[in-house]
Amino acid sequence: MEHRIVGPGPYRATRLWNETVELFRTKMPLRKHRCRFKSYECCFTAAEAVDWLHELLRRSQNFGPEVTRKQTVQLLKKFLKNHVIEDIKGKWGQEDFEDNRHLYRFPPSSPLRPYPKRPPYQKDVIKFPEWDDPLPGTSQENIPVRPVVMNSEMWYKRHSIAIGEVPACRLVHRRQLTEANVEELWKTMTLSYLQKILGLDSLEEVLDVNLVNSKFIIHNVYSVSNQGVVILDDKSKELPHWVLSAMKCLANWPNCSDLKQPMYLGFEKDVFKTIADYYGHLKEPLLTFHLFDAFVSVLGLLQKEKMAIEAFQVCCLLLPPENRRKLQLLMRMMARICLNKEMPPLCDGFGTRTLMVQTFSHCILCSKDEVDLDDLLAARLVTFLMDNYQEILKVPLALQTSIEERVAHLRRVQFQKSYPEVYQERFPTPESEALLFPEKPKAKPQLLMWTLKNPFQPFQRTRSFRM
Repeated sequence: MEHRIVGPGPYRATRLWNETVELFRTKMPLRKHRCRFKSYECCFTAAEAVDWLHELLRRSQNFGPEVTRKQTVQLLKKFLKNHVIEDIKGKWGQEDFEDNRHLYRFPPSSPLRPYPKRPPYQKDVIKFPEWDDPLPGTSQENIPVRPVVMNSEMWYKRHSIAIGEVPACRLVHRRQLTEANVEELWKTMTLSYLQKILGLDSLEEVLDVNLVNSKFIIHNVYSVSNQGVVILDDKSKELPHWVLSAMKCLANWPNCSDLKQPMYLGFEKDVFKTIADYYGHLKEPLLTFHLFDAFVSVLGLLQKEKMAIEAFQVCCLLLPPENRRKLQLLMRMMARICLNKEMPPLCDGFGTRTLMVQTFSHCILCSKDEVDLDDLLAARLVTFLMDNYQEILKVPLALQTSIEERVAHLRRVQFQKSYPEVYQERFPTPESEALLFPEKPKAKPQLLMWTLKNPFQPFQRTRSFRM
């Protein structure tokens, strides 16, 4: 069983679906079965399909060993609904798939998912503002001039300018780097950075760039606490106090300093259920609907861990600050629970790590449209997030530095264009320095006292050396 790696790019969920369907139809073992005194050729039981497909998904680098048998059953239900398989009597669609001895077979043909038509894209996502373009209505010809009353003082000023005593004043068109320009720069450079990591010609196929909010990026970079958690300006968007207390309780178990009520047997399970209910009823997943394709595309880089972490860092900067904060607090709690050996089992039949992934994957990543591999992709993402959340939820320093340097450079350029004389005086060029400070003649090196006048002549013995 070989499951090739499906890398980053547009329509990755569709490509994964088609890849899995093709493997299942071509590699799934088929044999003869008997049911109710009747023999059926080239078929398989539901349990056999679950066993085989579960092993395939666990070994696949696209999904990983965290895939559960329950998730495999859910995927086979979708296979039955989409006529990838049918029961032995040819029924499909409305039938329910269960992990039992019921017989199934492959239909004569199973159409794969078509790919959406790619929209026209531009290779350069970034379009920097044209700083030299004058603002409308700022031409010097249209500037109203107030008539000047000539008097002795005005005559003296004009005379002083004419003979060169006072420099003449000129109207200089100055285009400042506004806050909106800086915000647009953060947005375009961040998207360009993500596009470079993913190796795509355009982000239009995995992300609607018009929905990216530059204010979110800047807030997520600079408005953070000492622990790196986002600080919200609007306190109404904070986690409810009772949810935050419950998360602190489990994250610091059994040392719950904020806990005032007495604990009872199974108390930690009820606290966990409270947290799960809150996150399970969010109107939108934490990674938002419109960023679903971007995060799924980054999942194709998991074989290159460092590159995947960097891409996830950039994607998480695009989140609304309240979503990023909730994600940070949730991932920190999940990681601490998994590493806490004193934490009693929170669910019978599930390990703590598997329980964390299965409980919160849907509220972290989910598509607004029906995507058949949502559960598997979300579980894969949450597993990677939980293992690397400290790095992923950091601000990418290389990106921040490059944008800050770019902003500083543009401000210097605008100052130079607006005030060339002042800029030249403050930051002289090599030519102007040469005029102000002519090069001094270099001093000849002093000869040492013992240097020979003719050093290349052969040595001659003098009288003082005679024996």
